This record gives sequence, structure tokens and C-alpha cells, in this order.
Amino acid sequence: MRRLAFVLALVALQACSWKRHIKDLSDEEFDHYYALRVFMTEDQQKEYLKLPTEEERDAWLKQHGLWDRFYQYEPHIREKIVAGDVQEGWTKDMVYMAWGAPLDRRKLPGRKAERSEMLIYRFEEQPDGTILVWTPDSKTAYKAVGFFEKEVILDDDVVAEIRRKDASW
Repeated sequence: MRRLAFVLALVALQACSWKRHIKDLSDEEFDHYYALRVFMTEDQQKEYLKLPTEEERDAWLKQHGLWDRFYQYEPHIREKIVAGDVQEGWTKDMVYMAWGAPLDRRKLPGRKAERSEMLIYRFEEQPDGTILVWTPDSKTAYKAVGFFEKEVILDDDVVAEIRRKDASW
């Protein structure tokens, strides 16, 4: 469902752009592209999506050091990443692969870790129950039936806590 919503939104909004190539990806390719795009610049995304074959795209990911970033995890973990099922114990990279870059980040002094931060994400719930990560340029927020935030507390780049907050924005 997440793939369908994402692809439909991108294809409809970007039909004449380089993003139209997303629809040409196999399900497996879409999953690793969706997870890894957060680590790519827009130019790199264009370059990747314009490659004509799956073999060339896979080689591109390997050449740019992205392949192992996703495929280092067991299949059941990759499935959770693609599903956006973020959990305590995950690394910062795993959260980024699942939900993308956060809307906001804050340092958290006074915790027992060497380095602590809070990542803030906003979500929108669609009428069919689909939960989408909200972005400032969201084209689907107008039809959302609910909004909420999640605060992800990272201690030394590992998820220590996830808090859900009702929308106050």
C-alpha cells in the first residue's frame, strides 16, 4: 500500500520529470530505492533512475556504497524498514531508511549517553487507514483524517524511545 501511494503521488505530480522512472522499478528495486534515496542527492537519484536496466542500477548502488547500507540487514528487518515499522534498538540509518530525514532534530543534553538527539517526524492518516510520513510539500494532507507526531530519541545513534504525540500544529 505504501508503495502504491508513493508511486501514484510521484507519477501524478512528476509525470514529465525524471521521477517518472520510479514506475519502471521492480518491487524489490523500489524497496531499496525508497530506503536509500535519503542518502542520495537529487542528481544521484536522477542518475540512478535513468539507468536502463536493473543490473546497471544495482551496480550503481554498489559503486556508490549504498547497496550494503540496506542489504546488510536480514530480510525480515529490511521488510520492517520498507514498511516503516521503526522500533527501539534500531540505528539512526535504519530510521532514516524507513521514514526519511526528520522534520526537525534537537540535541538532548543531560542523558546518560555520549550523544543524544531527538528526531521529530509528522504523519498523516489517510481515509483508508494508510499512514504517510508528512512533508512540508505534502500533496495528500488535504484529505488526511488525522495527524500526529513521533519523537524518536536516539542515544549514541540507537533508538532508545519512540513517543507518539497528538498533532498540535
